[in-house]
Amino acid sequence: MKKPRDLDAELQALQQRAKALKGRRVAQFGELVIAAGADRLNMEVLAGALIAAAKADGAAQETWRRLGAGFFQGQAGTAPTPAHGSQRRAPDGGGASPG
Repeated sequence: MKKPRDLDAELQALQQRAKALKGRRVAQFGELVIAAGADRLNMEVLAGALIAAAKADGAAQETWRRLGAGFFQGQAGTAPTPAHGSQRRAPDGGGASPG
């Protein structure tokens, strides 16, 4: 005779896995916001942009999809630009090096 399945334990394991996956997804979205340079935007602007993107027509979304794909592939011209003409700092924390 087969051993009966512990459905409660299986359900609990699935719930824990779903919670871990949701946490990882939230973290990845946060990393994306930072990588794209959108962390410099205030929350209202970022939320408005995301709402507009979610409501946009297919043509606009396709344009943004191509831009995003280029960003992930590291193509030139897709890196975020500093807001209001400010210069980005070098990875070592210093400014632009002379010469």
